[in-house]
Amino acid sequence: MKLGVFTVVLGSMNLEEAILYLKNLGVSAIELGAGGYPGTAHIDAKKLYDKPEEIRKIKKLVEKYDMEISALSCHGNAVHPDKKIAEAFQQDFEKTVLLAEKLEVNTVVTFSGCPGDYNNAKYPNWVTCPWPDDFLKILDYQWNDVLIPYWSEQVEFAKMHNVNQIALEMHPGFCVYNPETCLKLRNAVGPVIGANFDPSHLFWQGIDIIKAIRALKGAIYHFHAKDTKIYYPNSEVNGVLDTKPYGNESERSWLFRAVGTGHDRQIWNDIFAELRIAGYDHVISIEHEDSLMSGQEGLKKAISFLKETMIFEPKGTMYWA
Repeated sequence: MKLGVFTVVLGSMNLEEAILYLKNLGVSAIELGAGGYPGTAHIDAKKLYDKPEEIRKIKKLVEKYDMEISALSCHGNAVHPDKKIAEAFQQDFEKTVLLAEKLEVNTVVTFSGCPGDYNNAKYPNWVTCPWPDDFLKILDYQWNDVLIPYWSEQVEFAKMHNVNQIALEMHPGFCVYNPETCLKLRNAVGPVIGANFDPSHLFWQGIDIIKAIRALKGAIYHFHAKDTKIYYPNSEVNGVLDTKPYGNESERSWLFRAVGTGHDRQIWNDIFAELRIAGYDHVISIEHEDSLMSGQEGLKKAISFLKETMIFEPKGTMYWA
């Protein structure tokens, strides 16, 4: 496995400053936001995809510091019912795929998206229960009329441009939010669709991370190192479906935390062992979204923690077997 960082946390630095900073901390891979929700602090796919000289500069910069790009990310909602919003996210996705091809990066990270409840809806509608029956009708529309046709087209577009891994981050609020929904879409449109496995979004849903990794064996294309802390004095009263702003730390049922501060070392040891058993031996990309500490402090603590818990070297010979 390789230690990586999603560089949006270092958006105040230019790309070379960020790479040098991470190199000095022992990081060997970077995930770059290229549009959509992650923004364009370091690269903007819409501006770069057709600029060969600028693309060469990025490649040389990465090579200069002996780094690799694990993925380009453009999280968004290209099936948003507002056509203008959907089109903006679609352009981000398409240009990110084109840029990934030219950078020789085969993985693009994004969200599945969430449509509205009918063709002329104004806002997305995330369904969380099967009753009253209206909700099942919404799900049928979202999956069969919108999501599956949309991703069928995007898979073909990605394959045309040598991007063979679309890693969907399983996030509540979007149609793909757990292993079951990820596999449902993958089974419908093909194996280009896989998971960007971020345990933080699964921890607060009450999902067993080890069992989730096993369920997704062969379909994990990227991994975010991010943690979640459940604050039981609140969750035991109100559950984990929490719409309070992230800044209301004392009132929320859960908070995103730097890796290792939400769950202990043993759990993360087990996660990395299970990833290797499942065949994922690639980049572990730190995503910092901890509101209780600065980006650089959280990043440094996460790097230190992961250096002690990740498995870096290939398997040894089982001389005892």
